[in-house]
Amino acid sequence: MSTTNNTGNGEETGRYLILLQEDSAAAALRTMARVAGVRAASTADVTSYGAADSLSGADGLLLHDLGVAVVRAAHDQADALLRATAEHGPLARVEPERVVRAYSAPPAEPGESGQDTTGGSAHSALAESPLTWGLRAIGAGSGTATGAGVRVAVLDTGFTVDHPDFAEREVETRSFVEGEDVEDGHGHGTHCIGTACGPHASEEGPGYGVAPGAEIYAGKVLSNAGTGTDGDILAGIAWAVSSGCAVVSLSLGSPTRPGEPHSETFETVARRAMRRNTLIVAAAGNESDRTGGVLAPVSHPANCPSILAVGAVDASLAVANFSCGTVDPNGAVDLVAPGVNVHSSWTLPEKYHSISGTSMATPHVAGVAALIAEKHGARGWELWARLGQSAHRLPLPSTDVGSGLVQAP
Repeated sequence: MSTTNNTGNGEETGRYLILLQEDSAAAALRTMARVAGVRAASTADVTSYGAADSLSGADGLLLHDLGVAVVRAAHDQADALLRATAEHGPLARVEPERVVRAYSAPPAEPGESGQDTTGGSAHSALAESPLTWGLRAIGAGSGTATGAGVRVAVLDTGFTVDHPDFAEREVETRSFVEGEDVEDGHGHGTHCIGTACGPHASEEGPGYGVAPGAEIYAGKVLSNAGTGTDGDILAGIAWAVSSGCAVVSLSLGSPTRPGEPHSETFETVARRAMRRNTLIVAAAGNESDRTGGVLAPVSHPANCPSILAVGAVDASLAVANFSCGTVDPNGAVDLVAPGVNVHSSWTLPEKYHSISGTSMATPHVAGVAALIAEKHGARGWELWARLGQSAHRLPLPSTDVGSGLVQAP
């Protein structure tokens, strides 16, 4: 998520996430219909993973490979489903679905390293450098790995498919947003894809992509307005897992309160994805105001233990003012990466833009994960471990930076 002054708690959509016990899809469909009159279609029987797609009158969609359903239900139906979770049957958990966002960047914060406060000199400095400051900070471009043969899914606001820097790249695309194609009408998704998998030599300015040889899977789970739902994110994750992606990058989230537990549904999905060799990395959140004495907890879904949470640092390797931190045991920052004034691809005709946020830090980590996956053949928990072990330790509290600054192999 790019930085914002957003405060408050996560919003709910009125739909529900139904977590299933392992290998219980058929029984779960029967139970939902029997106890609550809720009828869900299954991705085992339809061709699309989009939770918002037309489902011939169904009340929702069961993501068969992940064992989770997203359904519309009235309060009494939701109560009936919740009671069924106590029967030790196929339904394990019921959670309200949340709204998630990719936030727009705020004005430059005075004194932030790397910010253009000189009316253009920062842009000039970028143009004179072969790689962005972020890539230089993490050592990208110094090794031989490019991410070749590794599939990286970036689930966000879509992708600018006609961007000239990607003209020679094959990009798999899928939209999970009802009524919108994958074309990025926001910019956030194109920026994140550029950081994770863009080129080392661009049409204009410095190279900005960590893993220029990786195979790109661009999933649109956030609308052109930058908003989305848990269900569409889960549908995107299911698509990425079934496509054999080694990494899923989530630069999005919903704010949490101190002490608020993580989503058991997302945690279980993350563990199930790991068993399929897919690592999920997510933005820690931008709700802090450290100069004002506010340290906000890691956001949803990054606060899940099995999702790698990424905080942001600036060009002086100080923690970004907005970056969320480890406030309590319910959510920890695992790594940090460049997240202030990050230059990357953007929608046309601009082509390039520099913005800030833990959103910008997250694809740096996703790109490094692709490099490590190529070099060492690592997947899943081994990939997570190698990311942490190779990180550059910083003289800062681990509650803010986790294992440290991610480093390319």
